[in-house]
Amino acid sequence: MKSLISLWSCMANEMAVRCSTSATRDIKTVADRTEHEGLWFLAVTLAELGKATERWLESGFVVPSEMPSFKSAPRTRLPAFLQGFYGRVFDPSNGVLLDVPDIEAIYALRQLTLTFGKIALPDSPEEGSLADSKATKALLRRRESVAMRGYVQCEHDVRAADDRCEPAYLADFKRISAMLFGETFAKVDRDVDWGRIIPQHGPGATADSYSANAKWDQRTWTARLQQFFPAEELLASNPINYRLFSQELNVVEPGAETPVKVVSVPKTLKTPRIIAMEPACMQYVQQGIYRAILDALQEDDFLRRVVGFDDQIPNREMAREGSFSGELATLDLSEASDRVSNQHILAMLEDYPHLSGAVQASRSLRADVLGHGCLDLAKFASMGSALCFPFEAMVFITLVFMGIERELSAPFSCVADLHRYRKQVRVFGDDIIVPRDNVLSVVDELEYFGFRVNVGKSFWTGRFRESCGKEYYDGEDVSIVRVRRMLPTQRHDATGVISAVKLRNQLYWAGMWQSARWLDVYLGRLLKVFPNVAPTSPVLGRETALGYEFRKLDPKTHSPLVRGYKVCSQAPIDPLDGPGALLKCLSRKIYAVHPRGFAPKEDRAPIIDTNYVDDEHLKRYGRPKRVNIKLGWNSPY
Repeated sequence: MKSLISLWSCMANEMAVRCSTSATRDIKTVADRTEHEGLWFLAVTLAELGKATERWLESGFVVPSEMPSFKSAPRTRLPAFLQGFYGRVFDPSNGVLLDVPDIEAIYALRQLTLTFGKIALPDSPEEGSLADSKATKALLRRRESVAMRGYVQCEHDVRAADDRCEPAYLADFKRISAMLFGETFAKVDRDVDWGRIIPQHGPGATADSYSANAKWDQRTWTARLQQFFPAEELLASNPINYRLFSQELNVVEPGAETPVKVVSVPKTLKTPRIIAMEPACMQYVQQGIYRAILDALQEDDFLRRVVGFDDQIPNREMAREGSFSGELATLDLSEASDRVSNQHILAMLEDYPHLSGAVQASRSLRADVLGHGCLDLAKFASMGSALCFPFEAMVFITLVFMGIERELSAPFSCVADLHRYRKQVRVFGDDIIVPRDNVLSVVDELEYFGFRVNVGKSFWTGRFRESCGKEYYDGEDVSIVRVRRMLPTQRHDATGVISAVKLRNQLYWAGMWQSARWLDVYLGRLLKVFPNVAPTSPVLGRETALGYEFRKLDPKTHSPLVRGYKVCSQAPIDPLDGPGALLKCLSRKIYAVHPRGFAPKEDRAPIIDTNYVDDEHLKRYGRPKRVNIKLGWNSPY
């Protein structure tokens, strides 16, 4: 805990110099309150002040009632804490945003309040404010219990939204969806009908607890899947292998299917993230449908512009433009994945029976929620389903255009009407960008269909914008560096060391050189060997604009070598042989020939998916259970 206070103090002093103010009293406040309130003050109380500051930038004035944990400075409306920084952004006499606020001060306020907002819960009692391991476990149980209740309540909300949704609205939803995705859905519908969906397994955990390689020997299939994805075609590489295990195949009816397993994973100290682990057979097919949908979407130039799945840069550029011009708004949704109703997807795919049937067959019907038993699901899917992300994005972009259409009071008649918004609308997951003039109508449309706009992270009236992890004010990047883990106290804490080195390098490239120097000293004492390296080096070291250092040359290749720690991890032992091994090897070899035959000649050579090129993947496979760091000689670049 003391190391975090020291790091914060170094940041505060560095920011104070850049903003021509003093942080002496602020440092004392943080030290005193952390001593009494512990990590909660750094991770939650300070973060709430940071979020309030973003709202003040949006509204244009300070609201004292939104900072209950901090007193106002005498004769001002500004917080006494960080008063020197606030005074360069807001008028002390009335709390109104200055005509030309100091961008450095805005960055400093965000950095000093939100630095620890997403730090993970300490692993050991002495690292945080928690008195003992029992208190740690009790806090984890309380957080998980609240999150599970929220999941169940969200399910009730989805059903209520379904009940109040009028048929006319669903008809409009279907019409706009057909304009946007009609050709895409038709292509994937044909792929399903012609049996061109190629399922895949990933290394992640599943509800039925298969190991990563054991998934390829699964003997459980569902009757719903069998209608669209015959087990004899997808669970074996050839009919002979299928006959070898067909007697062991267990085809289960809907009532006997394994439900998704709802679990919590770390997000912030205040609340965990809720995801659902799908059964292996469902995830297997979902991955195949997901790839087919993405392939079809990539063929549409307009959809590539307005819907993103793997590239966040366009969203960030549009957020920067919106902060400067004020013409674009950024929206963020709460519990976005869990609020997509299955009714939305049924309406969207109604005219594409093969695709609709395949999607419904690969959708889990029930969820096993800790403390609440098995629930029938009205939502389409939670995070954990391979189809969750693409379909939520398609639902959101459809609702965005519905909102714009209602604002214009003139229905869109063809796809060409939508094209004029290609530079004003974009969706990446639940990060949504829309024209400011239409934002209220879009918000109304989203909320009518059961979604909740996160007001604290949605911006459209001021000059602050946020999207896909980047924040901007008046065209200037004010994105901050966050501390994700407690600073390590011993070299054996490999995960902590890796996180701290990454933090140091992020601070350096963010221009916070004094804070980076503080971490240089801290990590230098801990590691003993902490060299200068290039950003591409496998060695844990200091990244610098001055270049890397090296101590000797490799006697065989004559390339530079430097002594330092390197991250080492190994996939768990998970042997696979027989028909399952053959199926995995054949499925990993992916040919670049487009399934619909439109790929250029130069792209038709067979290639190997490099994510799975590993000579020992039939012996070891899956996500490493632990990482280590090992001292040795490696390349500095």
